[in-house]
Amino acid sequence: MRKLLTLSFSVILMSYGCARKNYFQESALVGPVEQERNAKWDSATVVAGKHYQRGFLHTFLWGKHYRKVWAQPVTLPVFDISKMHGGLSPEKLGGGFQTTSLTLENEAGKQYALRSVDKDPKDILPKGLQKTFVTNLLRDQTSAAHPYGALVVSGLAGGAQVPHSHPRYVYIPKDEKGLGKSSAEFQDRVFLLEEKYEGKAAITGYLGKAKNLVDSKEFLEKRFSQHSHQPDQLSFAKARLFDVFIGDWDRHEGQWQWAVYDTSNVTTYSPVPKDRDQAFFKFDDGLVPWLFSRPWAPLKKMKTFHPKVAFTKGYLQNARFIDERCLNEVTLEQWEQLALQLQNQLTDSVINASVELMPTQAYQLTGEEIKRKLVSRREQLPAIARDMYRHLSKHVLVPGTDKKEKFIVQRLDNGDTRVLISQIAGDEKERNLLVFDRIFKKTDTKSISLHGLADEDEFILTGKGKSGIKVNIYGGMGEDDVKDDSFVRGWGRKTRVYDTKQGIEVEKGKETKVKKTRDVSITAFDREGL
Repeated sequence: MRKLLTLSFSVILMSYGCARKNYFQESALVGPVEQERNAKWDSATVVAGKHYQRGFLHTFLWGKHYRKVWAQPVTLPVFDISKMHGGLSPEKLGGGFQTTSLTLENEAGKQYALRSVDKDPKDILPKGLQKTFVTNLLRDQTSAAHPYGALVVSGLAGGAQVPHSHPRYVYIPKDEKGLGKSSAEFQDRVFLLEEKYEGKAAITGYLGKAKNLVDSKEFLEKRFSQHSHQPDQLSFAKARLFDVFIGDWDRHEGQWQWAVYDTSNVTTYSPVPKDRDQAFFKFDDGLVPWLFSRPWAPLKKMKTFHPKVAFTKGYLQNARFIDERCLNEVTLEQWEQLALQLQNQLTDSVINASVELMPTQAYQLTGEEIKRKLVSRREQLPAIARDMYRHLSKHVLVPGTDKKEKFIVQRLDNGDTRVLISQIAGDEKERNLLVFDRIFKKTDTKSISLHGLADEDEFILTGKGKSGIKVNIYGGMGEDDVKDDSFVRGWGRKTRVYDTKQGIEVEKGKETKVKKTRDVSITAFDREGL
């Protein structure tokens, strides 16, 4: 298979070198095909990416993708900085390695993001490759994303009651001068304009009684350094199930904001998804992407939006870090209930109305196809939910915080294992609080890893069972205590303790195996997705 991949890739590169077109030599990335505008520049007929329209050999090798949609003239409103959202002013130039973006602000202080629809991947490559055909290869695969998918996602998310932005597509004309020094970078292109969910100023009635909006970095810092800062796991599970429904495979920790709510004893963080660039992704319809997106291949995470979801695990790859930390308490029954809830919310009328939000000309090319696929995937939601549960429950991560906790592990007679975590009050303002309680099924879970992080944590293991789940204990940087009084019938020890030589006291039982080392890296815990 490796030889096949190597041979195929060599032949393809040769053919691409002969047929390639240098996008960066074109006079404009996007230009109006026919300027249908009145005196107020109300609208223009434009194309988002004419350069993605290619011949038979190229599409056979690299895929048809959404090339026709990118090259299709569509009618969009012309950006008017003085009128949209009450009048906007440019604030900060931004963007990742592939996207041109600008933060805009209205008089009320509400911020909006202006992001390019087309991508330029050259900055993710080493400088020596940035002016070679490799850049064109990467850029060409932007055509696998639906240029107007964000509108559809917004409608579907509204029906599913998943937080979402309210995007609109705009064309910025050649003579736009209102974007400051960066105006030239934005002229004659199609952009997505949407509100930014960042900081207190972005909170509206849409988010209820949220007191703040923070990014994943700030949420995770609070989650692991302080008591009583917890993710809303059921809301996150529903959002992740929705991700698979729309085929959005790129949901790493940077793709989320978190609405902060104060409840009686806990500060709760509810997920707000952003950046829906990969929804309805169409990738494996060419020889090369088909080969490289197989389940055994390096790009298996790049999932194509098919009527049938055949490889759920691929949708979990990019989100593994955040999934492990925010879905460790969701049971199979809860996953199934969320799937039924989504099925009831995503009615035919919701799907039809959402897909019809895209520009008329784009809908004529892909609208009915996307509808059919959404209806098919909706029927599979219970099976998808069970499959997500199965993958996420195999090896489970259960971390504490930098403050003191008590971990209790109860081995049950049928082989299942119950884990409870109580936060131990550190001062008069706090109180002891149970923050985690889940029974792990022996049939579903192979291992549970408990991380004490800092301070003095206590681990207590009790109970007897016919079989059992392996429990890994990482004491962390504090002086910790482990007492193992559990018993599991059969061979092998089911309790493993890892710490530095001076960092832990262990009262061993039949199941206990202790590994002490001088290497302090054993106490390390990834808090940021490094």
